[in-house]
Parts: sequence; C-alpha cells; structure tokens
Amino acid sequence: MHSDGIINLRNVSFYRGSRAIFQDLNCTIAAGKITAIMGPSGTGKTTLLRLISGQLQPHKGQVFLFDQDLARLNRKQLNHLRTRMGVLFQSGALFTDLSVFENVAFPLREHTNLSADALHNRVLMQLEAVGLRGVKDFMPSQLSGGMARRVALARAVVMEPEI
Repeated sequence: MHSDGIINLRNVSFYRGSRAIFQDLNCTIAAGKITAIMGPSGTGKTTLLRLISGQLQPHKGQVFLFDQDLARLNRKQLNHLRTRMGVLFQSGALFTDLSVFENVAFPLREHTNLSADALHNRVLMQLEAVGLRGVKDFMPSQLSGGMARRVALARAVVMEPEI
C-alpha cells in the first residue's frame, strides 16, 4: 500500500464490549506534519495511539505504519517499527531504580550498538536540550514533576524517531 501518510487507518472499527470506540474510522497522518489528537476523556485518544503502535488490533479494518500492515507483522518486525516511534507517556513512566542518565540511555542501550562515548554524548545532548544536564546523576524520586516529564521527553526523542 502506498500513500502520502506515515500512518494510515482504513475502515478501522474497535469495540470495548458492545460499545464502539471507533467505527469505520479512516485517518491519514502525513509525514513531517504535527498532528494533535484531542478530545474529552473516554473518546478513544489512547486507544487510537495503541492501535497505531500495534498494542491493540482493530476488530475490523487495517492499520498501516510506514506502509506496513501491522496485523501482518510478527513480533520482531513490529518491535523494529516501534524503534522508529518515540512515545512520551502521560505519567512519564521513568524507571525508578535508574538514574536520569540511565533512563535516557535505556532505549539506546536496547536498540543500538553505539560506543560508550557516542551514547554518553547523545544522552547529555538530549538532557541539555530539555535543560536538565545538571541532574544526570539524580534518581527520579529527586525530581520535580516537571523535571521528570522533561527527562521522559528526552528519553522519547533520544533515538531520533520519525514519529
């Protein structure tokens, strides 16, 4: 399937019990565009993100990410696609037993073979970008809520994701 979008949902329906969260949803999100998903609580924003990331499968329809039908991918292929996405969890979801530096470094350690120096430099650059280079050795419990959110943002973008 070729399209102008990096994310494409085609005739997607998803239900919680008998309640339709989405019914015949068609949506295209173009590469290079900023897109906001907004709406009141309970309208399906998180469900949509879970469909796009392959955490949920639609009951009907297809979800394409980078022109690949998520339903046709095995776990390894899906995980590879996910490395091209940065996710910032609402709660931050920092690892409480890892320092700020190690939280940001985590995706790099898991998904790249960067040298120790390259990894160190990239993490410090991301922490600098969010104004937190000076707290690299802090633990999440030592951070304010806003600081923790910025660390989570640095972790979400350290892999330089396309989405």
